[in-house]
Amino acid sequence: MAASSTASSLAFLFLLFGLSAAREILVGGKTDAWKIPSSQSDTLNQWAERSRFQVGDHLVWKYDGGRDSVLQVSKEGYANCNTSNPVGEYNDGNTKVKLDRPGPFYFISGANGHCEKGQKLVVVVLTPRNRHMGFSPAPSPAEFEGPAVAPTSGAAALQVGLMAALGGVLALWLL
Repeated sequence: MAASSTASSLAFLFLLFGLSAAREILVGGKTDAWKIPSSQSDTLNQWAERSRFQVGDHLVWKYDGGRDSVLQVSKEGYANCNTSNPVGEYNDGNTKVKLDRPGPFYFISGANGHCEKGQKLVVVVLTPRNRHMGFSPAPSPAEFEGPAVAPTSGAAALQVGLMAALGGVLALWLL
């Protein structure tokens, strides 16, 4: 009986931690998305605006590395399609970039003329919610940095509640 209870508890723990795991997100939602858009209504930025990105997620590009590349650039590099001084340069055809902070990330194609024709992407990573439960009389300046957090369905509150319940079950089990 104790073995099945332990196995159930471990399975529950893995489920909880799986809910908060970082994701690998295929850019554009498909393997051939990193290309010059066919129209103004078919841009990767429209896809990115409908998506929610979190710190720890990875963006994944699939493309022909012999013909194209992905350049991570500054805001100015993005606006001017400047390929000369990228923050990161990838040309392997299977690029994976970790979103390691909140705020905007800028990407352009490294192929000649592609950025000017619309092959570029801005991804905004959400600011993590504050996890403490105490009362704060005034917000700190750090709480105002980064983009606004999009409304959620309450999944974070559910996850915290489940973790608290699991902690209570484990504490009782260990007694």
